Amino acid sequence: LHPDPNPVNAQDLVEHLMAADAPDMGAASDGDADRNMILGRGFVVSPSDSLAVLAAHAHRVPGYRRGLAGVARSMPTSTAVDRVARSLGIACHETPTGWKFFGNLLDAGQVTLCGEESYGTGSDHVREKDGLWAVLFWLNLVAVTGQSVEELVRGLWREHGRCVYSRHDYEGIPTERADALMAALRDRLGSLAGQTVAGQRIAWADDFCYTDPVDGSVSQRQGIRVVLEDSSRVVFRLSGTGTEGATLRVYLERHEPDPARQDMPVQQALAPLVRLAAELAHIAQHTGMATPTVMT
Repeated sequence: LHPDPNPVNAQDLVEHLMAADAPDMGAASDGDADRNMILGRGFVVSPSDSLAVLAAHAHRVPGYRRGLAGVARSMPTSTAVDRVARSLGIACHETPTGWKFFGNLLDAGQVTLCGEESYGTGSDHVREKDGLWAVLFWLNLVAVTGQSVEELVRGLWREHGRCVYSRHDYEGIPTERADALMAALRDRLGSLAGQTVAGQRIAWADDFCYTDPVDGSVSQRQGIRVVLEDSSRVVFRLSGTGTEGATLRVYLERHEPDPARQDMPVQQALAPLVRLAAELAHIAQHTGMATPTVMT
């Protein structure tokens, strides 16, 4: 148990699942069991991949045999579930961070499953994220398919490619410095398309704005998205949930369709995007930090 279950905070559990005598599956949660982290023997599942696997195999679980109305993810979450949704012919909604945005879609019957990169997953059985439900869903899939946790995820990668993903957090930044970093990025948004930064060519960039399809409400300035010509993404977003100052969250995603390259270490695979983020946002200059506080 930890307020923020992830491989860094649950290192003892990760080590247990990496052992030669590890169980078939492990899970971590927070105190009220609304978040979840799934692990297999020798394998850690990212929250984005977890949501995508649940969507791909939902028809195997009794409560979802009739199919899914749609799925939703928060904007910083990887696009793995988008690829599954396209193959299923269902809608995939991209929302701002915050479970309330899923609530409207769930109430309106527009989505059945939803999730976020911060280890929250849920469905239309309840309006909130539900970690225990997610663990039981995974146990159902392992039982009914006869596949291991790792095999289920690798099956997703084989069919849809791997969305290599990481979040880098820079914590405890003085608020005025964090605001200055984001303001400088916003000032450049209109000129970024077509530029090459740190060897990476930018296709487009924007400040995510969401119009709720249910009530028409508009949420602006929900995070800066920088998308490259190969569909890789870097997202910059501030969070005020830390105990002191602001936290800059940098989300990095690159799609890898080649199975021979899908086992490359995550940080190595994303190194070009890390360099782009650092140079584009002048992270070290604004924050005084050469490296992130936490990488998940």
